[in-house]
Amino acid sequence: MPEGLIVKALSGYYYVRPDGESMQATVQCRARGIFKKRGVSPLVGDHVVFSLTENGEGTVDEIRSRSTELIRPPIANVGLALLAFSVLEPDFNTQLLDKFLVHIEHAGLDAVIVLTKWDLLERLPAAIGERQREEVEQQIKTYRKIGYNVIVTSSKHGFGYQELEQKLSHDISVFAGQSGVGKSSLLNAMIPGITLETNQISHRLGRGKHTTRHVELIALPGGGYIADTPGFSQLDFLELGVEQLGTCFREFQQYADDCKFRGCTHTHEPGCKVKEALETGEIAASRYHHYTLFLEEMKDKKRRY
Repeated sequence: MPEGLIVKALSGYYYVRPDGESMQATVQCRARGIFKKRGVSPLVGDHVVFSLTENGEGTVDEIRSRSTELIRPPIANVGLALLAFSVLEPDFNTQLLDKFLVHIEHAGLDAVIVLTKWDLLERLPAAIGERQREEVEQQIKTYRKIGYNVIVTSSKHGFGYQELEQKLSHDISVFAGQSGVGKSSLLNAMIPGITLETNQISHRLGRGKHTTRHVELIALPGGGYIADTPGFSQLDFLELGVEQLGTCFREFQQYADDCKFRGCTHTHEPGCKVKEALETGEIAASRYHHYTLFLEEMKDKKRRY
């Protein structure tokens, strides 16, 4: 039986690219009913066994084992997450970035932070622009110190794309982030011949309009795929245990093992090495603040659900 890769899922159909074929040679498939009975659904990124039907369509018969699985967006076998955030319009939202990073760490993926619209800083009045630039550069230093790769890009000046393309060495990468930051513009610049819909920022709402309606894999010129995913307005922590949150902050891990109490929440316990690192500046105050916000959000959600 033929095998292939699910490159798109839409309205109950799974579009499978047979192994060895081009992206244009996809087969429109339905999933066998046995998956529903098992509580399993095929995902974009799944390697599957399928069979052809008389009408030229197909049926997904078997899902090969997954290396990773994301809930939001629903996609399998991702190796790298590109998190796109703008420096302006909308402003660099580090709280939302940290929330994304928690989910990415929990999923066991590596992450690259992609900052867009760097050229907008040049349009600000000199004093304001310099102050804004210094703030963003300090935030970049914070994330690089933690161990994250941060790539600065500008569609106007065309820089950052080559470095970004070199990072896409995994079979499947996922492209997500804040709405309205220019994800589609980045993809348009990186992939010759592709034209994705772009919308202007809604100044009234202070966020971009969602332009992508489904998860779809896009073939990259140098091989591999990138998933352009629906924009997100929020993420929740229902799938994450309270005790797991600290492990999703990379810089906490080297100190947490030496905390006085096992299961330390790094909030009120005496002998907490994470709090000591915070006081000495080894852990950024902004990151710790977001950790405490997320912790309270998780506790509140678990009380309500």
